Amino acid sequence: MESNIELSIVMPCLNEAETLEVCITKAQSFIQKHNINGEIIIADNGSTDGSTTIAQNLNANVVHVTNKGYGSALKGGIDAAKGKYIIMADADDSYDFEALYLFILKLREGYDLVMGNRFKGGIKKNAMPFLHKYLGNPVLSFIGRLFFNIKIGDFHCGLRGFSKEAYLKMNLKTTGMEFASEMIVKSKLNNLSITEVPTILHKDGRSRPPHLNTWRDGWRHLRFLMLYAPNWLFLYPSILLMLLGFTTSTLLVIKPVHIYNISFDVHTLLYTASIFLIGFQFFVFYALTKIFAVENGLLPKSNRYNKLFKYLNLESGLIVGSLLLLLGFGLSVYGTTVWKNLNFGNLNPSDTLRIVIPAAFTILLGIQIILFSLFFSILSLKSQTQKNESV
Repeated sequence: MESNIELSIVMPCLNEAETLEVCITKAQSFIQKHNINGEIIIADNGSTDGSTTIAQNLNANVVHVTNKGYGSALKGGIDAAKGKYIIMADADDSYDFEALYLFILKLREGYDLVMGNRFKGGIKKNAMPFLHKYLGNPVLSFIGRLFFNIKIGDFHCGLRGFSKEAYLKMNLKTTGMEFASEMIVKSKLNNLSITEVPTILHKDGRSRPPHLNTWRDGWRHLRFLMLYAPNWLFLYPSILLMLLGFTTSTLLVIKPVHIYNISFDVHTLLYTASIFLIGFQFFVFYALTKIFAVENGLLPKSNRYNKLFKYLNLESGLIVGSLLLLLGFGLSVYGTTVWKNLNFGNLNPSDTLRIVIPAAFTILLGIQIILFSLFFSILSLKSQTQKNESV
């Protein structure tokens, strides 16, 4: 039976007895003032200070979430929510639950995710630590905008609204503080509409320190953003390294390169060829990360992903790898012939290494491509099986 509740206000809770009552009271006041059919859900993550009793006495719905973590608590509360729209915020009185009307307006307009922006709305004195305000939030928000082309200014605002339908499309997996970043990234990757509204951040009303750990949770957010953007972490560096390695190696194979009084010869060629192989390793990690993330539901499938299977498959990998092996063995035979013509005597390294180094590295590259294509085909078995079953 479909619920007629329009709004569910979800608050994660872990020992928030000092501020929980005022948060619930403000949320109830907002719902009554604007005549909204709503509910308040307290997602309790194992409180021992009487928080659940406070919530129950105020007629809020308490959902007990046994799995620990900020993300786990929120998922438990959101899953239990019956509202068409959901607004989530911490229960520490740092956000004003009586000032949610802009979120409701944007959600009613049809936006899938409405983010609060504390830098536009205002940050009260001592409401945000100095490092968070001037380093952590700006840097991580910039990285998020750069990696995912998301035009919002405050990636880590804890006050946000979204539709239940959009939440189900996000298919969120993380259980810790990075849950907040995953929600934004998954919204973008699933082509959901995102907007933001100004939000005031107040100093929280607790006497104890917050659950957030500056460096640990900051690293978790950064790690998440990097792993969800394999293009920036692996693909772009691989293209740069392979282009650099291939170009410089080609020049050095032809002849030594002289720049002013410095000569670059076969010793440099060994390093430039290694740069190309390192770039290829980055590409391998990009492809494997991509397929692992998609097949495990961490990233949605896209047209680019389907094209990846079209061109990167076992057959093409075996062909390219075999051709490189043949080239490497051919160069090895040619080098041996040169050595034979000198009666297997002393060689001129500047000449012979221009043959031997490309020979060795094409053999290595060919073997890596063959092994990579074999492993890639194993990982793609699940996708190929599902594709055949759908046909």
